Amino acid sequence: MRDVRLLPKAHLHVHLESTVRPETVRDLGGEALPGQGAERGFSSFREFADRRALVRGLLRTADDFRRIALEFCADEAAQGTGYAEVTFTAASHGERLGAPEMPLEAVLDGLAEGGSRYGVECRVLLDHSRRRPVERLWATFELARRYDAVIGIGLAGDESHPLAPFAEVFDTARDAGLRLVHHAGEFAGPASVREALTLGHAERLGHGIRVLEDPSLVAELRERGVPLEVCPTSNVLLGIVPSLAAHPLPRLREAGLAVTLNTDGESELAAEYARVREVFGYGDEVLAELTLAGIDASFARPELKERLRSGVKEWLAA
Repeated sequence: MRDVRLLPKAHLHVHLESTVRPETVRDLGGEALPGQGAERGFSSFREFADRRALVRGLLRTADDFRRIALEFCADEAAQGTGYAEVTFTAASHGERLGAPEMPLEAVLDGLAEGGSRYGVECRVLLDHSRRRPVERLWATFELARRYDAVIGIGLAGDESHPLAPFAEVFDTARDAGLRLVHHAGEFAGPASVREALTLGHAERLGHGIRVLEDPSLVAELRERGVPLEVCPTSNVLLGIVPSLAAHPLPRLREAGLAVTLNTDGESELAAEYARVREVFGYGDEVLAELTLAGIDASFARPELKERLRSGVKEWLAA
């Protein structure tokens, strides 16, 4: 079995605020955060969201945001990531701190420095909670179109809140050339996925693991080649599936869907690959297929995609 840390990977679904190191949390004044580094999981999505809110509240200065972005690059490089699209809730931080641009600009500075230092190319997706006002999503859109390193926007959070109130923003974002990626089919069923595809113009789906409940939707996704950003460990920790062995990842692949492997920020990417290898008995060829699916589904530059694909072939030939 080849070392999965040496497999050149694309990481497409990872929330920056969920990757903050425990020692950084302590340095910033936090302690005993619920679920911090936990394998025990969360009692509910609310507990998970509250933990993330506690971490967000510790981030106050440009140095704080720059630090977590730089550390993100170092940690991703150690996992074999060559390209990452990291999700960041920029407008929420800017609103909270009374400095609309500062958090995003500091994160972009940290990612640029980290990319140069550790050899990981990063781009940013700005997310917006479905529970928050449409006006904040407009602010997110305005931030996204101002910075070249920001490639798109999307909805996250409680999928029981509909996407429809935000449809005009996504029409405008699509026309402006931004990429659109939404969380759907994680807690809610196929209807949330259809809404993300139609009103939200989704090019990829964050999670999407419940699409198997609707065979016609599976056929549509397969025909259109819409990739799924699957995060197995996170799904277990959040109680969406009872165990990794029960995760629908193999069935999603068997259905012919474009499945990519990610962490959500609740795991390390190489460890995620190692877990699915162990639990599902995947050989290195299957791990390479998952990696290539992530590279193909990414919004990376064509030349970077080709370099990563070549690295995957070299890994298999080693």
